[in-house]
Amino acid sequence: MKESKDRIHNQRFSVAPMLDWTDRHCRYFYRLMSKQTLLYTEMITTGAILHGKGDYLLFNEEEMPVSLQLGGSDPIALAQCARLAQERGYSEVNLNVGCPSDRVQNGRFGACLMAEPELVADCVKAMRDACDIPVTVKTRIGIDDQDSYDFLTAFIDTVSNVGCDTFIVHARKAWLSGLSPKENREIPPLDYPRVYQLKQDYPHLTLAINGGIKTLAECEQHLAHLDGVMLGREVYSNPYLLAGVDQHLFGSNADIMTRAQVVEAMYPYIEKHLASGAKLSHVTRHMLGLFQGLPNGRAYRRHLSERAPKADATLDVVIAALKLVTEYRQPE
Repeated sequence: MKESKDRIHNQRFSVAPMLDWTDRHCRYFYRLMSKQTLLYTEMITTGAILHGKGDYLLFNEEEMPVSLQLGGSDPIALAQCARLAQERGYSEVNLNVGCPSDRVQNGRFGACLMAEPELVADCVKAMRDACDIPVTVKTRIGIDDQDSYDFLTAFIDTVSNVGCDTFIVHARKAWLSGLSPKENREIPPLDYPRVYQLKQDYPHLTLAINGGIKTLAECEQHLAHLDGVMLGREVYSNPYLLAGVDQHLFGSNADIMTRAQVVEAMYPYIEKHLASGAKLSHVTRHMLGLFQGLPNGRAYRRHLSERAPKADATLDVVIAALKLVTEYRQPE
């Protein structure tokens, strides 16, 4: 085993892979506010990477560290994608064993794979054999009526036995039928103690928790028991939460950017994006929640929502939106 296989990637704080949301524009925006956070791609299927049109692995060097999350259940295809991930410079490759959507199940990947731990182990081993970057697994605590602690530990045992030493655990089980993906993020009850118990029983593994976490104070509470926390939709709706991560969770002494500074730091990126012929809203849709809860925050959001999607929208739309927010002050 190569030494780099044993390198534990820092999972202390990460932003969850979110389909249709955590694209490269979103990740560039997030990286401005936190240098330490581990960012994830959207879940990308092996089929899209190997046979799709377009470059599904494209990312900006400034986003690092970035983990590629893969959807699939064919060890050969996953190994090919893991090799490509390393060649392209990704920090980590992650296997999705947590998504409950029908579309994902029909492709035989996501949460339904919890019922096939041997297959997951085969996939992970193939990926580890194909690359030297860390291979991790994101999973649930159970599926349908298979939700006992013994079921969960049997899954962890099988997959960790082939060398996977890092698991991100969404602290809810998934219902594979009867609930939408949105309902599966809200209706099954959270069971944080079960994930804490995993860490007690598997102290040698790196275990991060996901699900229902909304504040940095809550993150600190979970970090008293676990190695990492992952936030998803709370970050997307309130992205400025990231501005305090490096200081509160990593002990950084760096200055915290103001919201206005974050917007202004996006200007060069936006100009480059527009120069390529792409639409302004591809970038600004991720910036809508930046002033959430502040005076004129709704005016900022409304201005971007209404004007950025227009075909002729320019950087001036963003500059005007920023001027609507009371926190912003024109330089002397």
